Amino acid sequence: MGIDLEDCILTPPREGKGAVLAIVGKAGSGKTLLLAELFKAMENCSVEVVSGDYESRRRKDRRTLAVLAPTNKAASVLRTRRVPATTIHRILYTPVYDPEYERIAEWLAGEGERPDIEGLTDIALERAAAFFKTHRSIPGALAAAGLRGSDFITGWKRREEPLDVGFVDEASMLDDRQFDDLREIFPMLVLFGDPAQLAPVNQSGTMVFDKLDDDAKLILHRVHRQDADNPILDLAHALSDPDLGFEDFETMVEESARRDDRVVWGQRVEVDLMARSPVLVWRNATRIRLINVFRRVHDAPEMELLPGEPLICDGLELPLKHRKKRLDLEARGLIKGAQVIYLGPGRKAGFSRLHVIGAPDPQVSAASIVKIEKPDEEEPFIPFAARMGATFLHGAAVTIHKAQGSQWENVQVFAPDLYAAARMGRMEAGQPLWKRLAYVAITRAQERLFWVVRNRLSKPTEQLRTDDLAVPVVPLELEGTDI
Repeated sequence: MGIDLEDCILTPPREGKGAVLAIVGKAGSGKTLLLAELFKAMENCSVEVVSGDYESRRRKDRRTLAVLAPTNKAASVLRTRRVPATTIHRILYTPVYDPEYERIAEWLAGEGERPDIEGLTDIALERAAAFFKTHRSIPGALAAAGLRGSDFITGWKRREEPLDVGFVDEASMLDDRQFDDLREIFPMLVLFGDPAQLAPVNQSGTMVFDKLDDDAKLILHRVHRQDADNPILDLAHALSDPDLGFEDFETMVEESARRDDRVVWGQRVEVDLMARSPVLVWRNATRIRLINVFRRVHDAPEMELLPGEPLICDGLELPLKHRKKRLDLEARGLIKGAQVIYLGPGRKAGFSRLHVIGAPDPQVSAASIVKIEKPDEEEPFIPFAARMGATFLHGAAVTIHKAQGSQWENVQVFAPDLYAAARMGRMEAGQPLWKRLAYVAITRAQERLFWVVRNRLSKPTEQLRTDDLAVPVVPLELEGTDI
């Protein structure tokens, strides 16, 4: 694509030259670290990084890179490494900025002079600059200056011109349609994925990189442990032993819990953790039962949600004539599978104030249709709903399939469900299904893994809360100020 990383030389890409490369390896093999270092090398060579928040005017001599992930949560994990990742959907569309506020975006991106905007003080601009320096998000920086998204983004348009290179993290989640969309935009794609995870539901057990030729795949065999003897990774990699049965694996989990407090042999589901990290289950009936018990122990009224309840976006119910609104909601992070915390009712009937986990600008007000599924009932209960808008399921528990691409500090895995999968003897892509489920579930834990072996739920020790979701205020450091 005309990018020489050794000598930092950028040249026009060769016509018709394109490729897909897959870098695959199991958890802990260094995929995310490698992606982050490649991003730094590209940035150091003046490759323009397109984040989906803002894109400068096209120049013929520029080479471009976008770092993508299938979910907001996966993108936010990369952003903690100072990699300005965005969702796949967000890169398909580009925001149209109000010309007045686009001058601020150009200034923050280093492509224009500091603007003088009526109604914005110097302190507001400094706060925007401080936020952008830390988080590399144009909408987040403008929000830190006191603006709302509706102030500076007037609409969205389908990307008209291709970019050069795309890095895609969590590529095991890509389906064929997403892959084809990305091939239209990026002549050069580098996919980072884990072959031991679960394939997309509609892919018959295959991942997009399985179809690539061997010379288009680089396999990271060695596991690098950033924390010495990480017990969570040890358990995940033990699942590759073909002779390991479920009972033997549970014995390993129990022994690991006795040695290291990063693994917990749980006799019950800890309800306090469910508000921020869902219990991971295999069976849908288990998910529905846990959700209803969670609401019951919090004394949640049947006809409304409590602030602090977790939700999962299940898609958008909007007709084609509202395409602009659909793009706006999806660009704000309300894509299928997005994790959301309910903050309270909106100003309009049927609207909800929401915090989108992992989104750069997380505070959203949207027309909402909330569905609470009930055990042994085909139709979900709808506590309230707009006529059309974003649809949500409760998020206190999710299936392991839906948890892919996300990570949480603490993860609870409901082991009786995996035992049921083991008893059924189901296979997926030549491997026992329970092992794939266990591998995905275990590797969602960043710090602590709870292996729950009993069908019991603890009592809450505190009420649901939202005060921990406030958008951070960036402190200003004013140098040389005369007093």
